[in-house]
Parts: sequence; structure tokens; C-alpha cells
Amino acid sequence: MKTRSDWNPARWLRIVLPAVVIVIWFIAAGVGGPTFGKLSSVSENGQAAFLPASAESTEVQEWQKKFTDSNAIPAIVVVQSDTSIPKSDLAEFASLGVKLGQVDGVQKPEGDAETSVAGPIPSEDGKAVEFIVPIADSDHVKTVVADLRTVVADNLPDGTQGWVTGPAGLTADLVNAFGGIDGILLLVAVGAVFLILLLVYRSLVLPFLVLFTSIFALCAAILVVYLFALWGWIKLSGQSQGILSILVIGAATDYSLLLVARYRESLEHVESRWAAIGRAWRAAWEPIAASGATVILALLCLLFSDLNSNKSLGPIAAIGIVFSLLSALTLLPMLLVVFGRVSFWPFRPKFVGEHPAEHKHADGRRIAGLEGITGLWRRVGTLIARRPRVTWVVALVLLAACAAGVTQLKANGVQQTDLVLTQSDAADGQKILAKHFDAGSGSPVLIVAAEDDADAVLSAVENTDGIATATLYTGNARPASAGGASGPAGSAPEPIVKDGRVLINATLSSEADSAAAEQTVRDLRETLPKTDPTVLVGGVTAIALDTNDTAQSDLIKIIPIVLAVILVILMLLLRSILAPVLLIASVVLSYAAALGVSALVFNHLFHFPGADAAVPLFGFVFLVALGVDYNIFLMTRVREESLRIGTRPGILRGLGVTGSVITSAGVVLAATFAALGVIPILFLAQIAFIVAFGVLLDTVIVRSLLVPAVSYDIGRAIWWPSKLWKETTHDEKRGAEAVTTAE
Repeated sequence: MKTRSDWNPARWLRIVLPAVVIVIWFIAAGVGGPTFGKLSSVSENGQAAFLPASAESTEVQEWQKKFTDSNAIPAIVVVQSDTSIPKSDLAEFASLGVKLGQVDGVQKPEGDAETSVAGPIPSEDGKAVEFIVPIADSDHVKTVVADLRTVVADNLPDGTQGWVTGPAGLTADLVNAFGGIDGILLLVAVGAVFLILLLVYRSLVLPFLVLFTSIFALCAAILVVYLFALWGWIKLSGQSQGILSILVIGAATDYSLLLVARYRESLEHVESRWAAIGRAWRAAWEPIAASGATVILALLCLLFSDLNSNKSLGPIAAIGIVFSLLSALTLLPMLLVVFGRVSFWPFRPKFVGEHPAEHKHADGRRIAGLEGITGLWRRVGTLIARRPRVTWVVALVLLAACAAGVTQLKANGVQQTDLVLTQSDAADGQKILAKHFDAGSGSPVLIVAAEDDADAVLSAVENTDGIATATLYTGNARPASAGGASGPAGSAPEPIVKDGRVLINATLSSEADSAAAEQTVRDLRETLPKTDPTVLVGGVTAIALDTNDTAQSDLIKIIPIVLAVILVILMLLLRSILAPVLLIASVVLSYAAALGVSALVFNHLFHFPGADAAVPLFGFVFLVALGVDYNIFLMTRVREESLRIGTRPGILRGLGVTGSVITSAGVVLAATFAALGVIPILFLAQIAFIVAFGVLLDTVIVRSLLVPAVSYDIGRAIWWPSKLWKETTHDEKRGAEAVTTAE
């Protein structure tokens, strides 16, 4: 039955409005879609994309540019022989070094030097040689390393094997691992969402409408992100790119499901599709907008991070959520109103009027709020109505038990050789390198010291445990190969001095990305200032160390900010203080439980070596923001029903009518984040599991049992201090009486 408040636009508007909105989105998708394949061209997956914005290693990197006038990234070519390599064979290996130096992208030699490649440098055991190849074309490391590997494979002497490793080799393998992020990830995510929607709605039309909404939102978001990255406003990395795709598909689908549920419900009460979409939009826009605002603001809190990778992810993901909101609130309503009841074909909703027949329990007794609710959600509502305290206590104990495992989470960072989960030539090469040479070869610790204290600092570095050798930097000239001809006779070259500073290169005796190497850097930073108070310690190991330390400090700094922002939004939305506090507490407990279970799975099932230091923060931002989403969907409906029939019946009614759609939304979001697991990167695999499992835990336990049961047990005081907590409706009194009688 239509009312005066129902939307009834003029005939011309019914034609023009859908046409204009749909055409605008088609244009956005048409322009943004082709941009998807270009994202990799503006994406940075090297160390620079993850550097702390303010850290000692960052300062050293700036100083290094002054000394070397080069941004070359070292690749290490290590060749291993089955037998000892005689010195007479080094000339043959030297020809390999010349060929490596001729690869496009390798730094050109200076002066009369034949090549910029250092080597062949024989190992002490005589069974391996290494070359240090400076790659000047840092924008195309993947291509240059691939060419180096081709040269090595084509020119190896008989009885030898070769690997290209070092910082450049590891970076190239990392970029290769991100290779499927443009196509495979999206196909898996969209396919999973389509199957879930097909099973949930048993409709052949609706899944396509929802997916069009999600994909068009992603296309528009990608266009904006691409332009911002191209203009240098944001830094895009492979992990941000993957998370953007997953987040937009998942969020847009979730918002769409909420609107679809309201639309289907309205179609049962009014015959006009325009009246139905009007009712659905008015009922859904506030929780959808509040949910989107919550996620956007939570993501923007990452701007407080000191890590460039975190700083960039915040606005990138927020852009995605903005377009998810816009598509769900503009494109989808027009698609639904164009298709009408056909959207749900073959199970079209039937018009039953404003007052459908009431269903009762098998014993014939009535529980206020569950009228018309059947199946699983009637049984859940009945459980909460009869045993609210038992229900929430059991749920609380279960979550607390899961959270106990968080103490086993090893989120202190992992070696760079462990970042790629599939076979890696660079990772294999690092093992061979450590077997025959000082494991830190090619990735030295860089120390910037005052010129007057150079000798004293050099001596202190050489006497530090974990340092194999240390030398003052004397220029870019190619060092003589060990065991080869010596350089021209004469005194040793003077160290390069820039602005009263010198650069010291210190080779680590352990692998540059190992815990032992990080401890050596810590020792240097602790002892060297006693010799030179202005000394700076950097390099590859220091960058990893600073990244991990900064990520851990970010966790402590950003969590309170995110919680405060979400709490304010919930207070404004629910006009209450107690309810938002309880909701925040529930999602924090859910996050801890998800992290606890994840730690056990990572350690004992997947046997991961550890976790990236940023994993807990990313998991927190996504789980808390998205977990609050479902509580917003639930509690806004509960408040709406509470104003009409009272708090306790309103809780049961809100749970009953939102149960299916919120559970479906949770499954969809979990499936989309799980799709990140197809990219063989440790960080993404861990985020995929944490968020997917956490969303399911939040959907099934927290939103379905814990929050409704606690709210029901507290009663109308949940709305304190708003007026609603003081009011007791006739239906609420009757509901309490019905439950008592039933018991």
C-alpha cells in the first residue's frame, strides 16, 4: 500500500534519471577499466615503497646519493662449482662479468674501465665466485634481472650453477610474485562473490546487478588512484593495489546487499517499484553512509603512520570505499528500479500488503519482535529471548579462549627471502651465497661519519661482532677482482668526502635480512655515537630494522586513534554512549580472537617463519572498521524497531530481519579477502586469513549472539543517555510477559 511519503516521480523522470545515472557509471567504467592494466607501471614494490618516512636509514639513503651520484641497486651473481675453481679459470669467469655489464640497465663503467661489474671474486673454499652488478635502471629491475639470469644461464662454464640474488634479485622476485595481481586476483574474487550471491538469492539476475555495481566502483576508484600515483600525490605498491581491489569488491557488495534486502522487503509491502526503491533507499542510506564513513575515517587514520606503505594505503583504500558508497547508493538503485521484481527472478517477491500473517512458536505462544520471522533466525532470537545471559557469557568465553593464542603471534618481521611463498631464484641464491661467502656480501651496512672521526669510527666498526670487513668509500671505480690482477701501483685512493662526512661500507658476516644482522645494526647504533655523536647507520638491514620498529610503534599509536574515531561515529549514529562502548569492546575482542587463532594457524598449520610487523595493524584497521560495519547494520535497524515496538522486541526484530543479509555480507567479504591468498606473498596471505576468519567470527559469533544477547540482557538502558532508554512500550512489556509465560 502506497503512502503520501512514497516516491512517485513523474514519467519523464522515471526515464531520464536511470538513463543518466547508468550512462555516467558506464563512462566511468569505460575510462577506468583499461587503466587497471596500467597500475603496475606506477606501482613501487622495492624497499623505497616501504621505507619509514622518518628514520635513520632514510637519512643515510639521502647521504648515499651524495656520495655515489647513483641510485643503482646491487644484484649479486653467485656461481657455484662442483669442484674447486683453479685461479687459471678466473679469466673465463671474467668474460662472464663483462657480458653481465653489457646488459641494458646495468650501470655504465667509469673512465677506462671495461665494466662496472665487480668480480669474479672467489670464495675462500674455492668452490664459488661472485659478481656485484650495479643496476642503474631501478624502474625496470624485474626486466634487468631477467636479462641477467638469461646471460648467466647461457654463459656458465660446464659443471657450474648460477643464481642472481642480492637486493635487486629479491626485488625482482617480489615483483614477479605480484604479477597475478592485475588479473587473477580480480577473477578469483569476482567468481567467489558471484557463486555466493547465486546460492544466497537463487536468482540469475541479481548477482550480475550487484557485481556490475562493485566492478564499476572499482573501475572508477582505479582511475582516480592511477592519476594520483601518476601525479606523485600517493605512492602505490603491489600490496596496496591488491587490497584496493578486494576492499572495493567486498565493501560495494556488502552495501549492495543491505539495499537489496530493504528493496525486497519493500516490494512485499508496495506494488510500485519506485515506491519500493524510495523506501529502501531512505531506510538504507544512513547505515550504509555511516558504515562507509567509519571505514573511510579508520583508513585515513593510517596517515598518522610513519611508514610510507601505511600512509599510502590509507587514502588509496579510502578512495575505493568512497566509490563503493557512491555506486551502492546511486547505480544500484537505478538498476533495481529498471529491472523491478525481475531482479529476483525466478523467485520474485510477492506483494502481501503492510501486515503479513503472524507466525507463532510450535507451542502457540508469542514472543514480541519475532512476528513473521522464521527458520534459523527465529530459533536464534528465541534462544536470546529465553537465555540472554547464558548466550553472551558462552560467546564471551569462546572469544576469550581464541584470543589467548595472540601471545604466540611472531610479528617481528621476516627475512626478505621468506616474503615470496613460491620458489625464488634469489632466495636460493642467498643460501648459496651464505654457504661460500660472507652472507652480507652485496648488502653492506652504510655508516656516515664525520671526516675528523673517520679512522676511529672505522676501527670501532671493524671491532663490532657480526662485521666481516669494513672500508672507507673511495669512489665508484670497479674494485679489482680477488685473485686477479692488481690495480695500478701507487698509494691507496683517498676516501670521498661530502660536506665534512665520509661513507663506510661494512660487510656483515650474516645474511643481511637475518635477525643476527639486525642485532649487529643495533649494536653499531649503540656504540658508534660514543666515538662520533653525529654518526648515522643505514643500509638494507637498517631499513628492514627501522621498518619493523616503526610498524610496531604505529600499532600502539594508531589503534587508540581508530577506536576514538569509530566511537564518536557510533555515538552520533545511535544517539547513545553505552551501546557504542559495548560495540567497540566487542569488535576489539573479536579482533584479538581472530589474531589468536591466526597465530596458531600460522605457526602450526602453515608453518610460516613469522609475520610482517605491519600485519597486526592492517588486521586491526580492517577487522575493527569492517566488524563495526555489521554492528552498524544491526544496531541501526534495532534502534529503528525499538522506537516502534520497544528495545527488547526491537533487538529480536532487528536481528531477525537483518540476520540473513548481514551473514551473507560477511561471507562475501570473507571470500573476497580470502582471494588475496592466490598472490604468493607472505604479507597478503596472512592478511587474507586474518581478515577472512575474523569477519566470519564477527558475523557468526559477535553480531549474531554476543551483541544481541548483551543488549537484550541490559534492555533499554543500552540507549543511555538518550530518551529511548527511559521509555517502555506496551509491546516491550508484552514481550517480557510472553517470554516468561513460555518458560
